[in-house]
Amino acid sequence: MSQKQDQHFEESIMVQRDEDEDGRTIPLLPLRGLLVFPYMVIHLDVGREKSVGAIDEAMLHDREIFLVTQREAQTDEPREDDLYQVGTIAEIKQLLKLPGGTFRVLVEGLRRGRIKHYLSSEPFIQVVVDEYQEDYEKTPEVEAMMRTVTNQFEEYVKAGKKIPPEAAVSIVSIDDPGRLADIIAAHINLRVGDKQAILEAFDPKERLKELGKILSREMEILDLERKINMRVRKQMEKTQKEYYLREQMRAIQKELGEKDERQAEVEELRERIAEANFPEEVEEKALKELDRLEKMPPMVAEAVVVRNYLDWLLSLPWTKETRDRLKLDKAEEILEADHYALEKPKERILEYLAIRKLATKIRGPIICFVGPPGVGKTSLGRSVARAMGRKFVRISLGGVRDEAEIRGHRRTYVGALPGRIIQGMKQAGTKNPVFLLDEVDKMNADFRGDPSSALLEVLDAEQNHAFSDHYIEVPFDLSKVMFITTANVEYNIPRPLLDRMEVIHLSGYTEEEKVKIAERHLVPKQLKEHGLKPHHLQFSENALRDIIRQYTREAGVRNLEREIATICRKTAREVVNDKKYRVKVTAANVDAFLGIPRFHSGEKEKENEVGVATGLAWTEVGGEVLSVEVGIRKGQG
Repeated sequence: MSQKQDQHFEESIMVQRDEDEDGRTIPLLPLRGLLVFPYMVIHLDVGREKSVGAIDEAMLHDREIFLVTQREAQTDEPREDDLYQVGTIAEIKQLLKLPGGTFRVLVEGLRRGRIKHYLSSEPFIQVVVDEYQEDYEKTPEVEAMMRTVTNQFEEYVKAGKKIPPEAAVSIVSIDDPGRLADIIAAHINLRVGDKQAILEAFDPKERLKELGKILSREMEILDLERKINMRVRKQMEKTQKEYYLREQMRAIQKELGEKDERQAEVEELRERIAEANFPEEVEEKALKELDRLEKMPPMVAEAVVVRNYLDWLLSLPWTKETRDRLKLDKAEEILEADHYALEKPKERILEYLAIRKLATKIRGPIICFVGPPGVGKTSLGRSVARAMGRKFVRISLGGVRDEAEIRGHRRTYVGALPGRIIQGMKQAGTKNPVFLLDEVDKMNADFRGDPSSALLEVLDAEQNHAFSDHYIEVPFDLSKVMFITTANVEYNIPRPLLDRMEVIHLSGYTEEEKVKIAERHLVPKQLKEHGLKPHHLQFSENALRDIIRQYTREAGVRNLEREIATICRKTAREVVNDKKYRVKVTAANVDAFLGIPRFHSGEKEKENEVGVATGLAWTEVGGEVLSVEVGIRKGQG
């Protein structure tokens, strides 16, 4: 509040003080959102500094205080314009000090009063008040008004407002029309402005008339509320009615100690559908099937089919996704840690991640790893999932002949299930896993359909946003899945499928690469699987080279891993017998573990033979020495 406003307030007080010194001087207690009538007893919580000062002043003299309501309840420091002029002189019956410096005051309204002028505003508000002593004449008109107001109040109580019925009984015995109006006004729930209008009606007759208008208006509002409630109840949707009836049925069954397991199952399914965040089309289908299940007899075989169908719908990841890890340095670190060499596949995967980071939606070709067994095609797909922070799912298509393996069976068949794609999505639990389709070159077609044709919809970026499974019967979005396929030979892949793929050849490993793979990956893996510590068994580089040259002949490293596992098993047996057993496998003792060498790699014939020539050949997995022998055939010349 500004200094100029304070000065104006004090000047107005001085002017009014000079104009009239009559009336009664009494401390004023401003009330927020509350109004006290004469004959009304109420507790007030007082905490403002000026209000506490007014209470103290009243207690020092005759315990009377002037209660006036604020025009705005939010005002903390009310001034003259913020307060009504008419209030109630009340007597303080009881005073209780509460923690925090506040007081709880029990007051009883005595009579009305009007502020003549303000005397002071500090340390509390003190005013000069004209007291009003009621004087009435009980005429037949007043008597009729009293009965009308009493009947209206009784109807108001019966309408369901939270007013004790004793209040309606107690007012019947009141003969004073002004007191009757004050007590009824104190009981009904009105705006402060309406209550103030009744308080400012000094004539009991006018007061009853004003109260009658207010009660008539309130009864009209209550009547409208009843009509609106009836209209809303009639317009209540069928689902709301069903819910209400189900709740009643559940409550009745609970009271009777009965439990309808089938109904409980239906309710559980309904709650799960509501919480599943289905697409609109899927939710509509699920609720339709649930309604069918609810109406079926419990022992019908089709009920099991519908229940299984709903379980599949609820278990699929319609909206759940994992967040991609698109940091290229981290992805490169993971790929390098998991795989040695394979530079081209790694480069292509990092390119995919870079594009994925720049473009939120990517519709590129499907990556297909083609190469001989054991070169790491499947494990490379698993590393891609790990690098991206996605779930990994693998299904093998080797020997698949039935189209239903991809698209699923119709629900009309006994033992029907969704296809392997939908099963894989359920296994992943998210809608954006890395999905590896293994051995895509080993699918076959017969009278049951062509599974490779069904795969076209799965792998085609223009179609797989609404993949149709015969069992699920609603579109499933596969557009966010990263599909990777693998094959041993390219020419066995169906041409329409191959057209949608980007082929990356993994031709095999050279001898040097195999040595590094064995040192970094195979040996530590086999030691761990056989329960051996690094100090129990060690391999020299020459021993690994001899195993590669003399005991394996392959493009990958699968047989190399088997030979290392053989040495680990023999070592584990010795360690069990002797805890201090230590061994280092070298070129000199490798045959003691693996026996006679099976292959003679890179050696020419020791002696010259007639008809045998020595040559060199280049292969995808390294060089080789060839002994070419001439074959004599009888000619026709």
